[in-house]
Amino acid sequence: MANSHFQFKQFTIHQDKCAMKVTTDSCLFGAWAAEKVKLLDPGINKGLDIGTGTGLLSLMLAQQSNIYFDALEIDVNATKQAQENVLLSPWKERINVLNFDAIEFSNTTLYDLIISNPPFYENELKGKNSGKNIAHHDGGLLLPELLSIIKRNLAANGVFLLLLPYKRHEEIRKLFTEHELVIEQITFVKQSVNHDYFRIMLAGRLQSAWPAETIINDIAIKSEDDKYTPAFTELLKDYYLYL
Repeated sequence: MANSHFQFKQFTIHQDKCAMKVTTDSCLFGAWAAEKVKLLDPGINKGLDIGTGTGLLSLMLAQQSNIYFDALEIDVNATKQAQENVLLSPWKERINVLNFDAIEFSNTTLYDLIISNPPFYENELKGKNSGKNIAHHDGGLLLPELLSIIKRNLAANGVFLLLLPYKRHEEIRKLFTEHELVIEQITFVKQSVNHDYFRIMLAGRLQSAWPAETIINDIAIKSEDDKYTPAFTELLKDYYLYL
C-alpha cells in the first residue's frame, strides 16, 4: 500500500506528502470503528480525530455516519495532504482538518467520539526520517498524554476508539485505570490465522459511564490460503474496490 494514492470505493487517499501511508490494519480499524459508531448513532454528533495523518479515519467514519469531525495533525505537510483529501471527498463539509498539537488542544464543546491511531514503538530506536519518527514513535505524543487528552475532551457519555500495538496491552490496561478510563471492547488482531496477535482495537469510555464487563474478541486479516477472511471482507466491503 505504498503507492502515492489509495483508491477506495467512495474516496481517494493521496499520501505522497504524508510520512505515514495507508496500511491494512489502519483500514481495518477504520471499518471496525465505523461499525461501532453505527450502533451508537444518533447519539454521536461530534468527533475528534487525533493525529489524522492522511485523514483516512475521519473519511471512513464520515462515509458511514453523520458525524462532524475536527481532525488534528501536528505535521504541516500531512495536514495539507489531509485537507486536500477531504476537499476531494463527498464529506468536505463535515471534516475540519487542523494543524494543531493535540497536547495543547482544548475545545469548549466536548466530543461524543474520539478516535486515534497513535504512534507505536515507544522506546525503540528511531530512524532518520523526522516525519516518520513523529508518526511511528511516541516522540510526538506519549500514550499517557493521549489518554489525558481523551479524558479532557470526551463527553460524559462519549466513546473513544484506539488502534494500539498488542505488545503493550498489559501496560495499556494499567494506564487506563490510572486515567479513570475503562475498556468497553477489545478486539485482538492477527495478520493471518497462523500469526500471533500484533494489534489491538479498543473501544472505551470514562470510568463513570461504563460499569459493565469488557467484550473481548479477535479477528484475522488473512486466512490460511492468503485470502482475506470473511470477517475482514465483511468489514471492508464498503471501502475496498475489489471486495
